[in-house]
Amino acid sequence: MMRSLFPVLTVVIGIFVLWYAGSVALNTPWALDKAKRAGLELTTAEIIADTMNQQKPKLPPPHQVGQEIWKTTGAMVVRGKAFSKRSLIYHSWITLSSTLQGFVLGTLLGISLAVGIVYNRTMDRSIMPWVIASQTIPILAIAPMIIVVLNAIGISGLVPKAVISMYLSFFPVVVGMVKGLRSPDHMQLDQMKTWNASAGQQFWKLRLPSSMPYLFTSLKIAMAASLVGAIVGELPTGAVAGLGARLLGGSYYGQTIQIWSALLTAAALAAALVGIIGLIQTRVLKRMGMAR
Repeated sequence: MMRSLFPVLTVVIGIFVLWYAGSVALNTPWALDKAKRAGLELTTAEIIADTMNQQKPKLPPPHQVGQEIWKTTGAMVVRGKAFSKRSLIYHSWITLSSTLQGFVLGTLLGISLAVGIVYNRTMDRSIMPWVIASQTIPILAIAPMIIVVLNAIGISGLVPKAVISMYLSFFPVVVGMVKGLRSPDHMQLDQMKTWNASAGQQFWKLRLPSSMPYLFTSLKIAMAASLVGAIVGELPTGAVAGLGARLLGGSYYGQTIQIWSALLTAAALAAALVGIIGLIQTRVLKRMGMAR
């Protein structure tokens, strides 16, 4: 365990050291400007102390971000206000709702397209290029159009954000499942033919089981992409709830600590969701005899 833990701790410590150094470097000009206007001359220790406790720093140090996260999560739970509109738990739940809905829709769409591409030559030549081309359009450009079009036909609320999440999450599923469904070699396919297996039997007994490692890898990427889509979907709507709304509100009022706390919360949420998929992957592949 120590052999695997030591590299992780080294990287984490390195990140914190660089983070604190960056905070000092970026926040020093404001500390010097305040001192100059007040007619003061600060020592190096005083400059560093000031950069660690500014109200609106360019780069908030880790302890300020940690204090903000605690104030809007743990402290809220202790006071019985976990789902207060000022709580990051509440905003995370709003974003998680659209994330999961978009992830499910994207997974179903991706698997359906992958099956069609593998079994239909026309779809392989026509749909696959469009699937790849769809990801060349920046999501920040297409998200407002999706929201405007859906609002025009009376669809608002959770669905537009879920559609944006689906748009980002279906692509890795398509690519991974196409690769996975085509992973059986010719000898395995020929053996199925010698058993007079139908196309359906080949799919359920050979192609689908062989695609499971590829599917779970794709689902991890799709889940992270779906979360990004949900956050992006909250930006053009002027949402008042969700992690995207926290980022938007922080940018309006220059609250960099609020922005960074929302970013780290989103990262932790994505890590937790990907970790859950990883646990499911381990159990499923173990039951199938594929666990390493």
